[in-house]
Amino acid sequence: MIEGKGLVSIWFFIGTLLFIYGVLIFGAGIYNLFVPMDPPVVLERLHAGVWWGGFLLVLGGFYAIHFRPRRK
Repeated sequence: MIEGKGLVSIWFFIGTLLFIYGVLIFGAGIYNLFVPMDPPVVLERLHAGVWWGGFLLVLGGFYAIHFRPRRK
């Protein structure tokens, strides 16, 4: 990968996108904890939205922080 003046790593943008998706999915999962879906989902008790959203938040946060643009 070529690092130069004015270039930003693609991984920073991927991390930001994953973080945004994590916020949306995690928020929907928390909402579904208090307002159950109708008709109910078969494996609703596992709260996949909360787990998946939390995973995306952590992964996206790691990539966004680790690959953030820095001034030298």
